[in-house]
Amino acid sequence: MSIILPSYKIIIFDWDGTVMDSVSKIVACMQAAFCDVGIPIPSTEAVKDIIGLGLSDAILQLHSDLQKKHLDLIKDRYSHHYVHQNNTASPLFPQASETLDALSKKGYDLAIATGKSRKGLDRVLSELEMKELFAFTRCADETKPKPHPAMVEEILEESGLRSHQAVVVGDTEHDMAMAKSAMVDRIAVSYGAHHVDRLKAYNPVLLIDNLEEILPWLNDTGL
Repeated sequence: MSIILPSYKIIIFDWDGTVMDSVSKIVACMQAAFCDVGIPIPSTEAVKDIIGLGLSDAILQLHSDLQKKHLDLIKDRYSHHYVHQNNTASPLFPQASETLDALSKKGYDLAIATGKSRKGLDRVLSELEMKELFAFTRCADETKPKPHPAMVEEILEESGLRSHQAVVVGDTEHDMAMAKSAMVDRIAVSYGAHHVDRLKAYNPVLLIDNLEEILPWLNDTGL
């Protein structure tokens, strides 16, 4: 009996840790923000664990009993360090730009579902001159953040596509859980914030070590 492969129309990417190599910068900025406010500094692994969540949810997962004033201060300091003070390089992962261009030229709609704020995503896409590449984007501060499926569901609604026509590409459990709740297929990347064994628990249709590995696999699934 032959296996019928899915025919995707839209590919929804997580950003940090999937397209952009920004995990080290996020960790450094979060630790600096906690230090600024005089709250015990979370470990590197603890910060990596919350990457992909909305900023408030991420901070509260690191320190659950913060007063609102401290939460707001940490958010402010994190943004300050990320935008103005921290110089940790955050390049795109190898072949990411070329892969995205190739997917777009093949006719796939590209989208982003990210834990970044709208301001933060717009800033980085402008800097990279990539705004026009993505037809749809959703950020954590304009809808329910990961792992809730809202970002994916809203992208599907706006695009007029169905869940079986989409696939989510991500590096964390939060990405995988969001996609699974939205009944959308999942592609897991091995090089991001969460260990690959954690991602395998969500039964991704593909596990890749480099974004360009998506291209030959999608050629087999068909547009």
